[in-house]
Amino acid sequence: QVQLVESGGGLVHTGGSLTLSCLASGRTFRAYEMGWFRQAPGTEREFVAYISRTSGTRNYADSVRGRFTISRDNAKNTLYLQMNSLKPEDTAVYYCAAASRVTTLEREYDYWGQGTQVTVSS
Repeated sequence: QVQLVESGGGLVHTGGSLTLSCLASGRTFRAYEMGWFRQAPGTEREFVAYISRTSGTRNYADSVRGRFTISRDNAKNTLYLQMNSLKPEDTAVYYCAAASRVTTLEREYDYWGQGTQVTVSS
């Protein structure tokens, strides 16, 4: 198993930036493909970005491409999501997740963090 804990959420104005972190413990972090998802009130959880074990492959949802950057530091067991040019529609609880292969599908992620709230005010 791997345990995931997100941090770095908060309140930011439109156009601002935040960096989320996800610290992993338990089984080897570098063995997992990692992803970020988000869930806004009254909506289903949606894919944001994923990154492969060695950072060689990354993919983003169209809604965040060009504004968000996913990265990882395997030596620190940490996943990151740098979010720039934030918009009110980015307001959501953000979750990190671990999977055995790169995928945009929520059901294929085996381990999840508890989430961190990001609120973007207009």
